[in-house]
Amino acid sequence: MPEPHLRAADTDRSTVAGLLGEHMAAGRLTVAEYEDRLARAYASRTYGELDALTTDLPPLQPARPVVPASPPAPGSAGPVGVGHWATGGWGWAAWGGTRAAAWTSWLTTALIVTSIWLITSLASGEWHYPWPVWVVGPWGAVLLAQTLSEGRGGRGGRRELPS
Repeated sequence: MPEPHLRAADTDRSTVAGLLGEHMAAGRLTVAEYEDRLARAYASRTYGELDALTTDLPPLQPARPVVPASPPAPGSAGPVGVGHWATGGWGWAAWGGTRAAAWTSWLTTALIVTSIWLITSLASGEWHYPWPVWVVGPWGAVLLAQTLSEGRGGRGGRRELPS
């Protein structure tokens, strides 16, 4: 970071907020610690104040390389579209391999975005539009549909669609 006495911009505060979210998702911060640091990040005026929020956290590990998907089997639907869902290309594997991992990801994201909404509403003294519903609502609906359809008819209730 630049010199600690220099004023920070909104993008600097947002960057630190994102880092704090990643550290919370990794289990290094509790939700309470995250909320406290997030509020302090958005209230920070200088780089020094922002830097103090992450000095006790290790550097984030780079993301693991993405393994390219194998090509679809001959005669099956391609990698996109309803046919791919029906052939089992999407599902729990897309969410980390298990239903629990999928719901854990959803819950973590729901906590983060709802906390941001709540903190900004409380800080401004008025309730803002509840935008987190547009983040977690559709995602939760898809997960719920997958969970409810699991066990119906073999592979999660998915069946081949007629061509």
